[in-house]
Parts: sequence; structure tokens; C-alpha cells
Amino acid sequence: MPATSESSNNEQQRDYRSNSLIRLTLRNLLRQRSALIGGGILLALLLVAILAPVIAPFDPELVLIGLEDIKKRSDPCIHLLGCPEDQPQHILGTDGNVRDVFSRVIYGTRVSLFIGFTTVGFAIIVGTILGAVGGYVGGGVDNLIMRFMDVLLAFPSLLLAIAIVTVIGRGLQNALLAIAIVTIPVYARVVRASVLSVKEQEYVAASLALGGSHFHILFLRILPNAIPPLIVQGTLGIATAILDAAALSFLGLGAQPPTPEWGTMLGSERNQVFTAPHLVFFPGLAIMITVLAFNLLGDGLRDAIDPRLKQ
Repeated sequence: MPATSESSNNEQQRDYRSNSLIRLTLRNLLRQRSALIGGGILLALLLVAILAPVIAPFDPELVLIGLEDIKKRSDPCIHLLGCPEDQPQHILGTDGNVRDVFSRVIYGTRVSLFIGFTTVGFAIIVGTILGAVGGYVGGGVDNLIMRFMDVLLAFPSLLLAIAIVTVIGRGLQNALLAIAIVTIPVYARVVRASVLSVKEQEYVAASLALGGSHFHILFLRILPNAIPPLIVQGTLGIATAILDAAALSFLGLGAQPPTPEWGTMLGSERNQVFTAPHLVFFPGLAIMITVLAFNLLGDGLRDAIDPRLKQ
């Protein structure tokens, strides 16, 4: 009974410290200007993605030939800014296939956010399992897992992703899988480092002494300590995943036309930089804003979780 009571008190103390740490982190996060700006931009992007059918005036894949008297790669036309009323309004103009660029940029927000969250989510799940098992078990298992991770890290991520897509075939789904695979080692190393530092703590030894299973100790006692660094790394990783996906689509290996993806839009109109610069500028600006939002939020989260990093 005394041992059980002491264990219960220890768990209550840990829960109290955990709640206090969460509140402290939230307070620190609200003081981070970069996190607030990044979070605000990200919230706006999420709203744009959700409300895309309401915001976009046209279907992003609709070819307007025969529906409007308009030519391909037309300049932006906004009636409120002086564009003639008899000319069809296209806020960002039309592309080489006479599709509304504004609608495609809006719907491209959905695709890019889906790419970022999906690839990072998959990479975090697999990387967490590999890193946790390797760090907790140790020995030959740890060496085998981490040496394989080192092999993946030895290659430039984008080149490795290109090689994987070349082997398994082009397409958005294969590009997502390739990007996720090349980012798994990052999360595996983060989790392994947390597991190695936590598994020697006294409360882990106490859980073992009380008969706790290795599964229970690893996933309910040790891994929660790896969540904060994973959140920071994942937030920054989403920006990298969006950039890599745009690069693969630009090369024709990712999303295929007529999917409204920003990298595909850049790739299809890359030769129009001087003749129709708006077709390259607006998708590129959308990528820049999205990546900037995640980077600002990630930096703010890092400083909020460990303020000493600012010093």
C-alpha cells in the first residue's frame, strides 16, 4: 500500500508539472511576435483552403475557351481598378490553357497544405516508432535502425526524393511518399535523443520496479517528453515538405496537370517570365507566404518551449 500511494503521488506531481509546463509554454508562445504572425498567416491560409469553393470564381480546372471572349495568358483584369466592363474579370489573369489563375492559386492552397500535413504526419509516425524503439532497446537494434537512417541522411533530400519518384512513378501520391521517406530520419533522431535522455530518469526505474510493461513505459512515460521537440521540428518540416513538393511538381514528377498545384503552375509557365510574369509571380508568392508562415510559427514555438535558445 505505501508503495502504491507513493506511486500515485508521484504521478499526480508529474501531471501537475505537465499542466504547468503547458500553461507556461502557451504564455511564452503568446509573447512571441513571430509565432503570432506565422499563426495568423497560417489561420488565413486554412480559411482560404476551407472556403475555396466560395472564394474562387471559377472551377480551377475549367477551360474558358468558348465560354468567354478571352485569350490565353491574358493580363489581370479588375473592374474596380479600371479594367473595361466589357472585358471578362479575371483578378490574376488566365494561364496558357485559358484557366482562371486566381481560382487555381486559391485551390492550390488546399493541395499544398494537404501535402505538408500528410507527409509530415506520416514521417512523424514512422520516425517516432523507429527512434523510440532504437533508443529504448539499444544495442544492435539501435545500431541497425540508426545506421539505416544515416544512409538516408547521406543523400540530399530532394535528389533522393527525385530518385524515389523516378523508380515508383510520377504523380502526387508517389511524390508525397517520397518526401515522407526522406524526412523520416530527422524525426527518428529527435525521438531517439529524447528517449535516451529520459529512460534513465528515476520515475522510469520506478515504473519498471512496479511491474510496468515496456510498451506502457515507452509510449506513456517516455514518449510524451518527445512531443515538444517533435512539434517544433514538424512545423518547420511542413515548410520544407511544401517546397520539396513544389520542386517535384515543377520538374513534372509531382502533381500532374490539370491539378491546381503551385509548383505545377510554375513549371508549366516557366518560359513566360518576361512575356506574362504574373503567371509565375503569383504562384511563387503563394509558396513564399506559406513557407514563411510555417517557419515563423516554428521559430516561435522553439523559443516558447525553450526560451534559453533565444540567448
